[in-house]
Amino acid sequence: MEALLLGAGLLLGAYVLVYYNLVKAPPCGGIASLRGRTAVVTGANSGIGKMTALELARRGARVVLACRSRERGEAAAFDLRQESGNNEVIFMALDLASLASVRAFATAFLSSEPRLDILIHNAGISSCGRTREPFNLLLRVNHIGPFLLTHLLLPRLKACAPSRVVVVSSAAHRRGRLDFTRLNRPVVGWRQELRAYADSKLANVLFARELATQLEGTGVTCYAAHPGPVNSELFLRHVPGWLRPLLRPLAWLVLRAPRGGAQTPLYCALQEGIEPLSGRYFANCRVEEVPPAARDDRAAHRLWQASKRLAGLGPGEDAEPDEDSQPEDSRAPSALSNPHPEDPTVSEPYPSPQSSPDLSKVTRRIPVKAESERQGS
Repeated sequence: MEALLLGAGLLLGAYVLVYYNLVKAPPCGGIASLRGRTAVVTGANSGIGKMTALELARRGARVVLACRSRERGEAAAFDLRQESGNNEVIFMALDLASLASVRAFATAFLSSEPRLDILIHNAGISSCGRTREPFNLLLRVNHIGPFLLTHLLLPRLKACAPSRVVVVSSAAHRRGRLDFTRLNRPVVGWRQELRAYADSKLANVLFARELATQLEGTGVTCYAAHPGPVNSELFLRHVPGWLRPLLRPLAWLVLRAPRGGAQTPLYCALQEGIEPLSGRYFANCRVEEVPPAARDDRAAHRLWQASKRLAGLGPGEDAEPDEDSQPEDSRAPSALSNPHPEDPTVSEPYPSPQSSPDLSKVTRRIPVKAESERQGS
């Protein structure tokens, strides 16, 4: 009996050590009030995205939930308005697998929303499921769609500077190896899906790095954020049904809740004074060093050029797509919900871009290349 109690105590002690050192996320601080500012969070109808949107709404921001499902997106917006007490939480339809939908979202947003202070690319997939497309669906949803959306919204981000872009990545980027000769080839089978997912997360890190270089001096800063091991829908979505009851208790014990997973993206969006670290990769609310493949400036620039082509952006275009270009996308644009519905979802008049207080007093950025000379984990 004593041996059993001793074993149980050791297991409990080990779990406490693992929980507080690896699972529990540090709380996000940053700017307390976001009143007068607007944030877009993709994939915000559940999980990390919903918790991110909730915290932004609690701090007074106008929050746009950019989600694929109208039903789930509108339900999430209703929940967040109720829980945060902030009526300025709305849904707009966005399907990142469809470049036409990305353009439709950007057009509707720019015509209805005068501000954009925070853009958080949270939406992502880890598997193609049963969907079969003539392109790399994982790269499209996790990187190309966000890349195009950022380009289309950049004029508004610059007009509202200082502003921020946060790209939710993953530690899986360490396994990524981009092959530019087959970047957009369809993914077939679970082995290819694992590789494609890691590649897309590496693309996220390289995108944030190159975007920081492209935007230096504009007042727009960007960050790649790893939410940590999170017990979210993404974790169980593609697990066989018979296995889920076995994994749920284990996931509850060793994975973070979505609220914990939202802390690092929120840190990157709200923490004052991190502008000099634009382009860096964050985990557990601090900068973390990345492997050589994720800090390769030549690869980052090459990915930028390839992404422009796959997104249908012309060689000289920075913010507008080439209307004559027909990229590899046969989907019709998704419908958008009315951004100003009949019920009172807007509690105050829109502020002008000049009326919002600065996100930070720091505007100078240390060059991204000097990685070894700056803070690391």
